[in-house]
This record gives sequence, C-alpha cells and structure tokens, in this order.
Amino acid sequence: MRVKGGLAAKKRHKKYLKLAKGYRAGRRTLYRSAREGVEKGLCYAFRDRKVRKREMRSLWIVRIGAAARSLGLSYSRLIDLLNKSQVEMDRKTLSELAIREPDHFAALVKTLQSQAA
Repeated sequence: MRVKGGLAAKKRHKKYLKLAKGYRAGRRTLYRSAREGVEKGLCYAFRDRKVRKREMRSLWIVRIGAAARSLGLSYSRLIDLLNKSQVEMDRKTLSELAIREPDHFAALVKTLQSQAA
C-alpha cells in the first residue's frame, strides 16, 4: 500500500505559506516559491542581525566625530584622550550624550583636554 504524506505535507505547506505572508504574487500563494522566498529571507535575517551591529557602531562613530569636530577636535584625538584619561565610556553612550546633551558632551571634552594639557 502506498503512503501519502497528506497531513504532514499540509502542515509543512501551511507553515511556509504563513511565513510568506506579505510577499507578492506567487511567492505568497505557491508553496515552492514561498518556501524559496522564506528560506532566503531567513538567511538574510540571520546575516543582517550581525550587520546591524556593525552599522550601528559606524553610525555612533560618525555622530561622535561630528560632535567632536564642532568642538575643534577630531574623532581619533577624542578617543585617544578618553583612553589616556582612563574614561571607559562606550561609543553608544558617547553618541547619545553628544546628541541629547551637547552641553554635557562639551564639558566632558573640555575636562579631557585640560587633563591632557
């Protein structure tokens, strides 16, 4: 007697078609296309969770650099001053400080410059 995969296949197809919700055309309605799209999408999601971390760090560095340049200092010089004065502040916090509290950021840069001199 031949075994048919009726129930298991239906569950598998429903799983992929549910994940393909929001896709366009056959990628949403046809099982094979939907599966290919979903699997590729999951690969991109896995990869881009790591890429997002790199991009955020780059954004923080750009923001810190812009704020430092407005105070007459380069990004690399600011980081050097932070390291020499043993201030352990990460780039995310520095970026938020530069955006939300520019006067506090300026005060921090001034104290760093006075300690270095």
